Amino acid sequence: MSEASSKSTGAPKSKGEWWFYHLERTSLEEALGPLLEKCLQKDWRVLIVGDGDRLPKLDLGLWTWKADSFLPHARLGGRDEIDPMAQPILLSNTPEPANKADIIVLLDGKRLPNEPDDATQYIRCMVVFDGDDFNARDTARSQFKGAKDAGQTVSYFQQNDRGGWDKKA
Repeated sequence: MSEASSKSTGAPKSKGEWWFYHLERTSLEEALGPLLEKCLQKDWRVLIVGDGDRLPKLDLGLWTWKADSFLPHARLGGRDEIDPMAQPILLSNTPEPANKADIIVLLDGKRLPNEPDDATQYIRCMVVFDGDDFNARDTARSQFKGAKDAGQTVSYFQQNDRGGWDKKA
């Protein structure tokens, strides 16, 4: 049974998985589009947590990531008041799941308050980091080790020359 079908039947979901995405070829905005599209195809709600300075650029990038489509989302703390529960993708600078997210995406070295245990409230915790950002890379290494030491499922994907992902661990 897939995770998406387990959601609709009420069966237990696989929780507490950590998936690490090491950016090397494309920008974060370019890389996130396909990952988020897959989440929406599975009917998963997503919370993206990043630095306040990055969120406006990411907000615009998600509206324009493809010429023929967009990713429906909103940003907490933006110009407009929003209902977080109405948002399939919510951008925030804090890891509070205001949209009852199934997936949390941590950017810019962001962490969950009680790692790795807090990851169990999500189907998957995705950490996306730029290989040239030493602080974000070191944080991702620490998160990987903490989750693995806690017995949680961890997967590591490195971006390949085509911008796709090769599973390395």
